Amino acid sequence: MDRLIKALSCWVIIALIWTGAALSASSPQVLGVREKLPNGLVWIFSEQSGLPLVTLKLLVKAGTLQEPQGKEGLANLTASLLLSGTKKRSAAQIAQELDFLGAKLGVEGGDDFAQVSLTVLKKDLAAGLDLFQDVLLHPVFAPPEVSRKVAQIRAALKSDEDEPGVVASRTFNKDLFGAFPYGYPIRGTQEGLAAITPKDLVEFHRLYWRPNNAILCVAGDLTLEEARKWVTQIFGSWPAGEIPAPKLPPVPPLNDRRVVMVDKDISQANIILGNLGIARSNPDFYALQVMNYILGGGGFASRLLDNIRVNRGLAYSVSSQFNPGLEPGPFAVALETKNASAREAVEQVLVEIKRIREQPVSDTELNDAKSYLIGSFPRKMDALSKRAWLMGYTEFYGLGLDYPWRYPELIRKLTPTDIQKAAWKYLHPDKFLLVVVGKKSEIPSLFGGAPPSGEEEKKDVQKKPNN
Repeated sequence: MDRLIKALSCWVIIALIWTGAALSASSPQVLGVREKLPNGLVWIFSEQSGLPLVTLKLLVKAGTLQEPQGKEGLANLTASLLLSGTKKRSAAQIAQELDFLGAKLGVEGGDDFAQVSLTVLKKDLAAGLDLFQDVLLHPVFAPPEVSRKVAQIRAALKSDEDEPGVVASRTFNKDLFGAFPYGYPIRGTQEGLAAITPKDLVEFHRLYWRPNNAILCVAGDLTLEEARKWVTQIFGSWPAGEIPAPKLPPVPPLNDRRVVMVDKDISQANIILGNLGIARSNPDFYALQVMNYILGGGGFASRLLDNIRVNRGLAYSVSSQFNPGLEPGPFAVALETKNASAREAVEQVLVEIKRIREQPVSDTELNDAKSYLIGSFPRKMDALSKRAWLMGYTEFYGLGLDYPWRYPELIRKLTPTDIQKAAWKYLHPDKFLLVVVGKKSEIPSLFGGAPPSGEEEKKDVQKKPNN
């Protein structure tokens, strides 16, 4: 009898799962409701009534891509100074009001966009939104505050020069991208920050911080009608403006192996190897996400860590990643190893890059990667702030508000051939940038002498995946 009950229970569970899947298929789910104000502000709302909280996240296409050459750091500085005083509030008053409300108001610069975030109790929403509107629309960029913030950022940039990993990353980005904005730190450069004036900040804010250049995401304990009322009241009077198109310089070509050595008296070499990757709009994004997990993005499940750390003991950690944006971002493998083992570690990175290009991944590797990527995706929207972020991300990059429910199939349908084709197309073992920060006298000559580990450096022996 117990076995019968258990069997029936199993069938009930299976039926419920099947029914749920069918309902999901017949009634597509979305992250939120998308609307647009007359001034061009796209806003998205998701009702989440579990807690008496409301989160707002505003994404503005006012990142480093919009910065003029010679003013590197202008976009981030503009965003960071929003909390440094408005026409009716000082920085201290803003901080005091936030403390009184128990609210969180933050700003952040970025490559593709800047963002302003607010989390506040529903009962304090009116006060929180008044503060949000004030810092968004009425910053004053007072010269003393500008000078203080610039000095603070320049000191931090100077301090970072003592961090070998930061030096390696900055050198890699600068050499890979040249004058293209992705080549500079988001916080800017010493020269760029020194050239920025309060007038530059006012003009950058006037040009780019406009509703028709922004996305507002609202999630929390509100109805759609309540959200619409507040959004219209707070943001409806924000004037639209003509948005200048950025003038982007070309990324320099990378047609061979390029090695950049930074001599630093340290015992561990910091190494970054990579090339130009893809934009987020590239349809190969999903194949590359799976490929990268197998190669070096999956921690102990990745080939690079298994080879270089587990089998050879050359490094404590090694990882790879693609960082796509509105424009193609970098692909990079990063590791830290003893100076004396730098060449061997680099050789093994290239061995793994060649292997994933020339041989299909195993079914086990592919299934493990798919399981992790699909299984971990729900964690991207398991809190108010995460859900608001995901709504903005999907809208900004044109993925659609049903993206979380399409994502599993985008990953699930990939085959070993898809992964190999992506690796062949975007990984280049004969054309890459290699940056090494370490004690030059202790680092063996890179790529000198006999081919590494019996591997032949001939293009004609590489096997292109079948179409």
